[in-house]
Amino acid sequence: MSGHDRAGGARVDVLTEVVIARPVDVVSAYAADPAHAPDWYRNIDSVELRTGPGLRPGARAGFVAHFLGRRLEYEYEVVELVPGERLVMRTAQGPFPMETTYTWEPVPGGTRMTLRNSGEPAGFARLGARVLAAQIRRANRQDLEALRRVLEDGLHRGS
Repeated sequence: MSGHDRAGGARVDVLTEVVIARPVDVVSAYAADPAHAPDWYRNIDSVELRTGPGLRPGARAGFVAHFLGRRLEYEYEVVELVPGERLVMRTAQGPFPMETTYTWEPVPGGTRMTLRNSGEPAGFARLGARVLAAQIRRANRQDLEALRRVLEDGLHRGS
């Protein structure tokens, strides 16, 4: 597991990665499905698919989460999808308008998945951009480790 973050000015850009001992198609299909997010994202409580089943550009999902002691409700829209390679989602809502990017690539021993969160915090969050980046990085590491466990330990039924 590795990662880095930058919070130059108020911009936050956090990149974290993990190698999962599973094929790319299994990792990408599971991780890209918003319905699975509560299973591996510690801070996500629920997800509602708002545009029906199927992941595609323009698809939207509403999330209820908690982060830094606050309850957050926001909607992500899929802006790019290359199955098995890359997924980009954006939200303009809440104190931290953000873009989230997943990438998957085959590596010896399985799949390297990267998780990148970037954006410019607004309001009070702008003042603590460096702290926010560190908190996101820590949460992303925990979430990717949880995803690795779910997929490698056979807790995922489609394995």
